[in-house]
Amino acid sequence: CGGKNGAAHLAGACVATAPIFLALNGTLNTPVFDPLAWTTTAFLFARSALTGDRRALLWAGLVAGIALEVKYYLVVWAVALAAGCVTTSWRSLLARPEFALGVVLATLIALPSVVWQSAHGWPFAHLVMAAGTKDAVIPPLVFLLVQFLIVNVVAAPVWIAGVVAPFVRPDLRAVRALSIAFVVALAVTILGHGKDYYVAAAYPTVFAIGAVAIERALGPRLRAVYAVVILANAGVVAPGVLPYLPPSVVPGYLSAIHALPPQEEKAKAGALPQYFADQFGWPELAATVARVYAALPPGERAKAYVRAGNYGEAAAVDVYDAGLGMPPALSGHNQYGLWGPRGYDGSVLIDIGASVARDLALCRSATLAATFTAPYVMPYEDNLGIVVCRGLRQPVDAFWQEQTFFI
Repeated sequence: CGGKNGAAHLAGACVATAPIFLALNGTLNTPVFDPLAWTTTAFLFARSALTGDRRALLWAGLVAGIALEVKYYLVVWAVALAAGCVTTSWRSLLARPEFALGVVLATLIALPSVVWQSAHGWPFAHLVMAAGTKDAVIPPLVFLLVQFLIVNVVAAPVWIAGVVAPFVRPDLRAVRALSIAFVVALAVTILGHGKDYYVAAAYPTVFAIGAVAIERALGPRLRAVYAVVILANAGVVAPGVLPYLPPSVVPGYLSAIHALPPQEEKAKAGALPQYFADQFGWPELAATVARVYAALPPGERAKAYVRAGNYGEAAAVDVYDAGLGMPPALSGHNQYGLWGPRGYDGSVLIDIGASVARDLALCRSATLAATFTAPYVMPYEDNLGIVVCRGLRQPVDAFWQEQTFFI
């Protein structure tokens, strides 16, 4: 839409310093790829609309198909872009053969994932339906206020300009569809009670539009000063989303800069926000389980399996098994539930997060072998009893059916 180097630099500074992107990129999670996929798709639609490049729609289909293999939320952005096209002059894009071919291409690439979902009873649908029991509902006004924080409050004028400018400035009217797409994606996320970061991937698009508007409104010196202020604010916020400070200092620091995030899940939070707390305790938990496993008599150790209450605990045991050759961890939670009992015969179970009283109803004998404690973890991951449960009272298949759940 006509931006020059000043706009590119400003938009880049906004995206590079947004706290939500710093936090997401600090760990390799599926949302890490969303900003690239959403922005690339928007760029290709804009290229097709503004330059007449019809092949760009085919490339958009390719990007969308690959992105859907990683995370399904791109569907929201696709619907939002379609809404932007239908309500503007971009509607002609939807009539082009390349658009239809792009949709077919995206569908074919994503099809294996859909087939897998169908073959396994649509676990993602179960996960979505169960989210209401796990996720905290953030009121719409609070959700909107949080958006200012997670994408750098000082940079807010840029993305707001990206939403508003195409409706008030004739020179940016040609990209109005992208602003509409952003608003639609934001509205769908709020109405669907999505988490605050679900729509973060849409911000680079409106940052780009807003940077063009600001480049044309401000001189080079004012733009440079504004960019410095954005970077300075990011420097203040970064220790609250990246592991720069000792864990004991983080809660006070977040409070001091007024950047305490809202609780995204109903589970009680601990001293640290969950995005930090979930990075603690896993090797120590696995080491505790490994000691219990190593203490078993050789005959029992050959038949023992580890059961975990959630996929995080199970993955910790699988990744940090201290080289003892423990069998794969069992858990009915999410993806682990689809892998089944993995050969467990009901003899010996090392049960994480259990109590003797609970496991005596499950097994013929139960012994508390250890208790896992760790500072800074989420409260439900602390003070976990590690119980050795011997002699399952029911057939393994019946036991496993009771274990599987999605949340």
